[in-house]
Amino acid sequence: MRSPRRGPGPRPAGARDDRLVRPPRGGRPAIDPAREAAYEAVAAVHRDDAYANLVLPKLLRETGVTGRDAAFATELTYGTLRQTGTLDAIVAAAADRAVDRIDPPVRDALRIGAYQLLNMRVGAHAAVATTVDLVRSLVPGAAGFANAVLRRVAESDRDAWLTRLAPADPFEAAALNHAHPQWIVRAFADALGSLDEAELALDADNLAPPVHLCARPGLLDPASFAASLRGASVGRYSPYAVVLTGGGDPAGIAAVRDGRAHVQDEGSQLVAAALVAAPLSGLSGRDERWLDLCAGPGGKAGLLGALARTRDAHVTAVEVAHHRAALVAKATEGLPVYTIHADGRDVGKDADLPEGGFDRVLVDAPCTGLGALRRRPEARWRRQPSDLPPLTRLQRELLQSAFRAVRPGGVVAYVTCSPHQAETEVSVTEAARRSQIDMDLIDARPFLPSSLPDLGTGPTVQLWPHRHGTDAMFLALLRRSDK
Repeated sequence: MRSPRRGPGPRPAGARDDRLVRPPRGGRPAIDPAREAAYEAVAAVHRDDAYANLVLPKLLRETGVTGRDAAFATELTYGTLRQTGTLDAIVAAAADRAVDRIDPPVRDALRIGAYQLLNMRVGAHAAVATTVDLVRSLVPGAAGFANAVLRRVAESDRDAWLTRLAPADPFEAAALNHAHPQWIVRAFADALGSLDEAELALDADNLAPPVHLCARPGLLDPASFAASLRGASVGRYSPYAVVLTGGGDPAGIAAVRDGRAHVQDEGSQLVAAALVAAPLSGLSGRDERWLDLCAGPGGKAGLLGALARTRDAHVTAVEVAHHRAALVAKATEGLPVYTIHADGRDVGKDADLPEGGFDRVLVDAPCTGLGALRRRPEARWRRQPSDLPPLTRLQRELLQSAFRAVRPGGVVAYVTCSPHQAETEVSVTEAARRSQIDMDLIDARPFLPSSLPDLGTGPTVQLWPHRHGTDAMFLALLRRSDK
């Protein structure tokens, strides 16, 4: 779905008054605080490799931007970051020069100006004038250039620009139309089997997702929890999910602060719960030692710990990064979870990670994160195909380590937040082929809710935002042979 074109129509929810902030006579321009916060967030992402979800809330607090202005700044920031590739193509055409030849501060200001013109219900005069004022405050000599570029951008709407710039190659065209790098377009098409459906997935990446919460089993009833929150509802598929359809800051919710709930995509809840639902074989009656091999920052460990608490089991949570191990310990406080700072590949070398010592093992492997691009708008432009080889090598080493950790008859869940086939099917196949331990791939579909549609032919499962409303989580379940 394309973003709405600017033009006449009713003011949408969260829209704001676009009265211009005029500079005092003889002084530098007074910048609209909401637009300035958006600019500073976008600039920090591109200049410092910052993360928008961390820098923008801090900027809004510091500038005192709240309410509709905060909603405007959030849409402008996240929308600009999602659409960067497409905005750059349009700005380059309007400027008659490549964007890498434009000074970075001016370039980021032009991006947020172009986004307002092409993707938001902001009047052309307001979008151009406020952006030019912003440029004048940053690089005074570039104000005339910015004015000329944005006026050219404003001469056509988004659809007209896309038609004018349309490449002949269908994958290049999809990359421009849906604001994704071409290699990601091809990866989605490979995973889904067609470019047509891949475009639906790309569209879903460009929609701001709701916040999903996990009501920890045994500690909080999801229906009662949802009823206590304004604009909330229970999830569609996970028995633990609550969706904040009305927005809001999860950190302000008492149940999140006191550890009865945590923020977690519904797809992540489903794949973690599937590991617990899969039956074991051998050593009848033993199901008490669980392992989360890559636990940071602690969402899945929190759900596993809550489930373990209801089943007299305990979880060993492993995290290689010290600061992330601290996050896991904090996220699982009060649950039967033992957090260790170690490398998940050290099974058999670390006394806390004995070979054959665990009944259930989760490998939530480090990956490109292509399945969560709707939540991390800058990630699509940061990731490169060259990231894949070291990541897939690590994924396969961790999975082989999990094979050593699980006892005969025990189950391993391999999970990635990516639909790229090199990180999903190929990593599972290669890890199993290279292992000296016999692992049987089991059909994961029966251990997901029966109401969950479009799960394919198995035995693995790939979730999708456009099909399931979740992040694009991949799940494979494997049982160690007990022969």
